[in-house]
Amino acid sequence: MATTLAADRFWVDKANCHNAERQYYEYLSKEGSAANSQCTLVSEIAKAREHIKNSLEKMDGITTLTTSPVSGEVLDRVAVIEKANADLRQLVESLKSVCLETQTRITALEKKVNAELSNKAVVAAPVPAPAAPSKAAADEDDDVDLFGSEDEEDEEAARIREERLAAYAAKKSKKPQLIAKSSLILDVKPWDDETDLKVMETEIRKIETDGLLWGASKFVPVAFGIQKLSISCVVEDEKVSIDWLTEEIEKLEEYVQSVDVAAFNKI
Repeated sequence: MATTLAADRFWVDKANCHNAERQYYEYLSKEGSAANSQCTLVSEIAKAREHIKNSLEKMDGITTLTTSPVSGEVLDRVAVIEKANADLRQLVESLKSVCLETQTRITALEKKVNAELSNKAVVAAPVPAPAAPSKAAADEDDDVDLFGSEDEEDEEAARIREERLAAYAAKKSKKPQLIAKSSLILDVKPWDDETDLKVMETEIRKIETDGLLWGASKFVPVAFGIQKLSISCVVEDEKVSIDWLTEEIEKLEEYVQSVDVAAFNKI
């Protein structure tokens, strides 16, 4: 019997071991919950202490501000501001009284003027009688030749008219005439990116004529590394035609592909 039991492999006190293990883990769980609750309680106490400390510090600061005396400089500035405010109020009141007085006087004057206009009678001015001709004037009328020739008077009037026309023409010729001018900005496009734009600009500026004045210029990027020349000029409308100028620039076929008028303004 003993040999048979020794040969069998089984756990005789397994129930006791399980009970002991269960009690052990229950103990550990209780200890852990107690420790966690203790940690939570400690953190809450620390937070409450920190809150109380901050509140006391703020109260101390408020007490310091309320008990600290105001500086004399601040009091002086307040006094100056109060005095200026009082002066402004006095000035406003005086201006108000002057305005009211002026309005009263204007109203009285308007009433007086309206009354005078309504009561004023329209009196027609007497027509003066024609004066009697004097004796000397009558004698001069007797000496006038009523049958004289009118050719002399026509020649004299024509001469005076010609003199006046000649004087007017001379005066008008001396008056300077306004010269109509235009300001242009021309966009000159080259053939490709290998065209020397500086040489092209030099060749364009060689175009000279009476009434043409070249101005500033710059190179403006177009696309794919190609740039165009933007050049300004001033022309006299009666002497230089825009079509003629663009044709002259397009004659530089070695450099110029096309010419466009980018801006046109009358001066």
